[in-house]
Amino acid sequence: MRNLEARDIKDMNLLKHYRIIRKWACKNNDLSDAELELLIYFDCMGHFTKQDFKIGTYSYSWNNRRWNTLLTKGWIIVWRNRNRTTQKYNIYEVSFKCKQLISRMYRIMLGEDDIPTSERRNKLIAGNSYTDKVLTEAIYNVNKDKTR
Repeated sequence: MRNLEARDIKDMNLLKHYRIIRKWACKNNDLSDAELELLIYFDCMGHFTKQDFKIGTYSYSWNNRRWNTLLTKGWIIVWRNRNRTTQKYNIYEVSFKCKQLISRMYRIMLGEDDIPTSERRNKLIAGNSYTDKVLTEAIYNVNKDKTR
């Protein structure tokens, strides 16, 4: 098996449209950029604890409510509950809807899927603000780019 190198990732154009895809995912799922990137980090980890969350948030602005927000919105779920004797803490994982969102982002980055352009499936297309109108134009350009 061949090892993946930096040049291979560049040739794949994997991060070419990452910013627009991230903005689309955040806007349509009521997530902040930091929350989405944390969820991607947790998805790569598989199972994690609240201590892993604290370690993962060092590079983001401090938000005391971030953990509870992700739990209540269903982005993070408990994989194993603590029982106060043998398991001293809960173990968490990202939810099914989070895994679906992240895999959809990967498919869009690879060019297998397009970003939705209907108002029903994409809040940005309505163009309620100037930023939404600019991002809508960028989404159309991403979908046209077949070399992603």
